[in-house]
Amino acid sequence: MSRYTLGLDYGSDSVRALLVDVTTGAELASHLINYPRWAEGRYCEPSRDQYRQHPQDYIDSLIAVVRGLWEQVPAGTAEKVIGMSFDTTGSTPVAINEQGVPLALTDSFKENPNAMFVLWKDHTAIKEAKEITEAANNNDVNYLSHMGGIYSSEWYWAKALHIFRQDQAVKEATYAWVEHCDWMTALMCGTTHPDKLTLGRCATGHKMMWNEAWDGFPPNAFFTGIDPLLDGMVNNINPATRASDEVAGQLTTEWADKLGLPAGIAVGFGAFDCHMGAVAANVRQGVLTKVMGTSTCDITVTSKAHLGDTCVKGICGQVDGSVIPDMIGLEAGQSAFGDLYAWFKNVVLWPTRQLLSELTDSGQIDLVKRIEDSALIRLSSAAAQLPVKATDVTALDWVNGRRTPDADQSVSMAITGIKMGTDAPQLFKALVEATAFGARAITERFRNEGVPIESVVVIGGISKKSDYVMQTCADVWNCPIDVLESEQSCALGAAIMAAVAAGAYETVEAAQAVMASPVCKQYLPNPERAGIYDELYRKYQTLGAYVDGGNP
Repeated sequence: MSRYTLGLDYGSDSVRALLVDVTTGAELASHLINYPRWAEGRYCEPSRDQYRQHPQDYIDSLIAVVRGLWEQVPAGTAEKVIGMSFDTTGSTPVAINEQGVPLALTDSFKENPNAMFVLWKDHTAIKEAKEITEAANNNDVNYLSHMGGIYSSEWYWAKALHIFRQDQAVKEATYAWVEHCDWMTALMCGTTHPDKLTLGRCATGHKMMWNEAWDGFPPNAFFTGIDPLLDGMVNNINPATRASDEVAGQLTTEWADKLGLPAGIAVGFGAFDCHMGAVAANVRQGVLTKVMGTSTCDITVTSKAHLGDTCVKGICGQVDGSVIPDMIGLEAGQSAFGDLYAWFKNVVLWPTRQLLSELTDSGQIDLVKRIEDSALIRLSSAAAQLPVKATDVTALDWVNGRRTPDADQSVSMAITGIKMGTDAPQLFKALVEATAFGARAITERFRNEGVPIESVVVIGGISKKSDYVMQTCADVWNCPIDVLESEQSCALGAAIMAAVAAGAYETVEAAQAVMASPVCKQYLPNPERAGIYDELYRKYQTLGAYVDGGNP
């Protein structure tokens, strides 16, 4: 009899569900649901870098996306599901009360953005992140030694402290903070109460300063030394973390009824989307997996013996078991990738959108919308025809700050070399190259710190949508790039972990051998452009040093 697992992938805009046959690895069906409140732009203020999501969006979307799967498959398919697991964006934490309920799900806070999930790209906590970095680096024990040495405004403790400073009512009602991936898992198992809540290794190690070297989290005194508002928070978090191949619990009857699944099936511990995507990409030592979407997340693994005592500088952490059990998972990434292209599209289409708001004729409206939809396609096509020269316009990719190397969300993007003859395709070309240069900087940091990177595998929407972007990356990185076949690689990784948690496989590696995605396409570097891109990359580095306050 066929057996299936379910992977749930919570992205920035939507949740995706993927149903996978554990015996063959075949992907039976997938479904996507956009978050309704988020789609309306509610609770967000982009001008202030504030991005919040309501927990009810997650709940409503989960029910809709799983129910939508059953409409695509034969009757009785749901009864053969043996396990499920979640991946989410991160760090995306929420404040919970003593009962483990997110504050936004209570009447007192249901419309308060500070009581909602603080999305990964919310950068309102830059000040707090700098304070945490300073405190850790001046402490007898550097609690950031395994997190690249720099704490980011995108991460858990900075966001919690910022909210506490902004909102006394939220502070008084908060018992602890929980990451999105851990809360979804606990919700399915009925273990959201802090007394029952166990957290996954992925989020705690990469964003919450958990490490085996200090038996869990830093002590309460470390956090109160930063600000007394954090007093007691760490004591309310269970320091016993678990890897994603382990069973977090069983699906409750309540949620089984809501989702149309069998009660009691295994629920694996959750993780961040990029880590699960790396699992689907069959990540191993020497292979860098890049999840390319609105931002990027770069994941690789290495053995404890190879890494030794090395603490890689300027990345998003190195954690034992955060990706593959018994391997050190290393994370890096860019705060904007597709988001940079979307920003440019919004800039060049501003007059078009103003015109659209004034039109009433449906035929004209359709025409303008088609122009909008094809804008990036046309820009890519034109940019692809341009020659690559050492004198080309050069740009930085820091439009949403810099995640790695060396996190700093206060920096901004810049463009140099613009002349009167510079047109939109040339500017777009510079932006695409900037994202490729930013990715190259990450790879070079890994290699310089002794982490082997021999090949690159990419997943995510951009890898399937733009030959131009992918070829530019291959040329800039001067290495082959493999693109995964699966359209839902992160959800596939979650389904693989669910298969191990449910007992269908004894190890993650055994499950990957059957269920991991094959490669569908490869991009090879153009050797004629490699040397020119080396020159342009040096210009990128010089521009970055200037913007970052260094010497040009």
